Amino acid sequence: MANVKQESGSNAGGMMTGIIIAGCILVGFLVWKFIMGDGSHFEGGVNTGHPLPGDYLAMVYKGGPIVPVLLGCLLMVVSFSIERYMVISKASGNASIDKFMKKVQANISSGDIEGAIATCDNQKGSVANAIKSALLKYQEVKKEGMDSEAAAETIHKEIEEATSLEMPMLEKHMTILSTLVSLGTLAGLLGTVTGMIKAFGALASSGTPDQAMLANGISEALINTATGISTSALAIITYNLFTSKIDTLTYSIDEAGAAIVNTYRRHRGSKN
Repeated sequence: MANVKQESGSNAGGMMTGIIIAGCILVGFLVWKFIMGDGSHFEGGVNTGHPLPGDYLAMVYKGGPIVPVLLGCLLMVVSFSIERYMVISKASGNASIDKFMKKVQANISSGDIEGAIATCDNQKGSVANAIKSALLKYQEVKKEGMDSEAAAETIHKEIEEATSLEMPMLEKHMTILSTLVSLGTLAGLLGTVTGMIKAFGALASSGTPDQAMLANGISEALINTATGISTSALAIITYNLFTSKIDTLTYSIDEAGAAIVNTYRRHRGSKN
C-alpha cells in the first residue's frame, strides 16, 4: 500500500514538473513574441524595423527564435530555484540549523535525551525528524541493554534509513538545475552559430555585402551568447548553493548520530 502511494506521489510530482517546464517555455515564447516583439520598441512601429536607441527588449527580440528557448530555460532556473529554496528551508526547520544543532548536542552530551527529543519536536523539518528517529532508537537499545558495538550499528542504521527517506525530497529537481547549466550554454551556442551563419551569408553575397544583414547576424549571435551564459551562470550558482545546503544538512544528521552513539558508550561505560 505504501509503495502504491509512493508511486502515485512520484507520478504526480513528475507530471507537475513537466507542467512547470512546459509552462516556462510557453511563457518565454509569449514574452519574446508579445512583449519584446511589441511594435512600440521598434522604428516604424513594427518589429521588422530597427530597435529604438537604447531599447534592450527590442535588441533581445532580434536575437531570433532561439531566444524564447533561452528565456524558458532562464525561467526554469528561477522557478526551480525558488521551489528548492522553499523545500530546503522547510527541511532545515523553524530555527537556525546551527542553533538547533548546538542545543540538541548539548542535550545529548548531558544525557538529556527527552530534552533532545523535545528540541527536535520544536524544530521540525527533515534534520530534526532524522535525529529524533535516532534518539528514539537510542532509548530502545538502552532499555534492551545492548553492547556498545551492537547499539552503535543499530543507531547508525536508523540514521541511514531516516536520511534515505528525507534525501529524495531534498535532492528532487537538482538534476534539472544541473542539466540547465549545460543546456543554457548549448542553446546559446546554437543561437550564436545561427547568427554567424546569417552574418557570413551577408558577406558571401555578390557585390557589396549587405551591411544590415551582417549587423543583424552578429547582433543575433552576441545576444544568444549573452543570454545563454547568463542562464548557465545563474544555474551554476543556485545548483552549488543548494548542494552545499544539502551537504550541510546531511553532515548535521551524521554529527548528531555520532554524538548519540558516544553518549550510549559513556552510559555503558558508567554501568561497567
